[in-house]
This record gives sequence, C-alpha cells and structure tokens, in this order.
Amino acid sequence: MGFLDNVANKAVPEGSGLAKPLILAFTALLASGVLGRKQEPTPAPGTSPASHPDAGGLLGGLGGLLEKFQQSGHGDVAKSWVGTGQNQPIPPGPLGSALGPSIIKSLSEKTGLSEQQVTAQLSQLLPGLVDKLTPQGRLPTHGELARFGG
Repeated sequence: MGFLDNVANKAVPEGSGLAKPLILAFTALLASGVLGRKQEPTPAPGTSPASHPDAGGLLGGLGGLLEKFQQSGHGDVAKSWVGTGQNQPIPPGPLGSALGPSIIKSLSEKTGLSEQQVTAQLSQLLPGLVDKLTPQGRLPTHGELARFGG
C-alpha cells in the first residue's frame, strides 16, 4: 500500500497531531473498497448488485466515499475536495453521519481512539486526502492508478 501511504503522508501536515493508526486504518479501508459497497441486503442468486462496475479497490472506495457524502447532503463539500479549487471543511458530526456508525465504530476499534476522536481527526484528514487522490480534479482512471501503484 505504498501509494496510499505516500498520498496520506502528503495530505497530512507535519505536526498536525493526527493519529498515524487512524490514517493507516482509513487508507486501508479506502483501498479495500468497503466504502464502495452498498449497505443493502445481498442480491438474489443469479443477479448482480446495483453498484458501480469498479466497486472494488481504491476507485470503488473513493467513489463510494464521495457517494456517501452526496447521499447525506454534503456532496458539494466532497466535490470541493475533488475539484481544483479550495477544499471546504467538513465538521465531525456531518462526517460521522455521512460515513455511518459502522465505519466510525470499526475505525475506533482498529485505532483505539474514541468515536469522537475518529470523526474529529477524519474531518481534518479527508479534505486533503481526497484532494491528493484526485489531482486532475476528477476520480483517477484505472490506468492512472496503475502508474502510481494504487
């Protein structure tokens, strides 16, 4: 996961006080594509889930993350992170609502941080992380990710 480690390190200002375990746990979650998976019942046998064809890996995770913000009413904020302009902040409360309690709880358990610490730190981390993962002002293609080792 060298590519994501490098991006995360660039996205986090030195001396920011953000917990390294949270950065690692969130980037692993993003790379796993879990954020791109729907929290819906399993489809019936012989059918496919109604998700993006790229629902796995970093693209699925990043796309799923942006979709969660869109669905929670914070799509404009998330779009600012992808775009080439100024990154808008996201307060911890709306961030926690967008990601959902299961993601926040999972990150809390993996890092030893309280759920409040997780949302507070992610609210500082995510704008820069998404910005660095989308340097062209859009989601990267598979080919672009492959060149960077993602």
